[in-house]
Amino acid sequence: MHICVYGAANDAIRPSYLDSAYRLGQTIAKAGHTMVFGAGCTGVMGAAARGVLAEGGRMIGIAPAFFHTPGILEENCTELILTETMRERKDRLEAESDMFIAAPGGIGTLDEFFEIFTLRTLERHSKPVILLNTDGCWDALLRLLDDFVTGGLMKAEYRDMLEVIREPEELYAIWDRQK
Repeated sequence: MHICVYGAANDAIRPSYLDSAYRLGQTIAKAGHTMVFGAGCTGVMGAAARGVLAEGGRMIGIAPAFFHTPGILEENCTELILTETMRERKDRLEAESDMFIAAPGGIGTLDEFFEIFTLRTLERHSKPVILLNTDGCWDALLRLLDDFVTGGLMKAEYRDMLEVIREPEELYAIWDRQK
């Protein structure tokens, strides 16, 4: 299975986010899956990549060519795909992946998450969409989505499509259900 991981590129974040991302990479690799990601070597993306590498796993990095400068992209990707634009990058991340996980991240992660989640609600794909809610980093977002349901702005069935985990190891139960 190819598992897309969205996450922060910034290193100046809570250490627990980086630790969780590292364990996420390890978990994906230990299960024999391939991580698909934005190819960053820093922040959550870099930590997840190091976790994959620690377990001898595979990862496909997808990034726009303008990011291909020293210190930006992970050099040890099993495969690196360069696109012309960020839009093409998101399309390729979607096409290459069987599952999507939003790890702790900022505005870019939210952009990617909301697009893939919206496409799921519109039945443009049926792939799992998961929030890795490390230390409650997505609690405010989850409250907002629940408020959308309460206020009639989103159907409850759409909210129910979103899976939330607190620890990377909870993925094993999700993978077991998909067999």
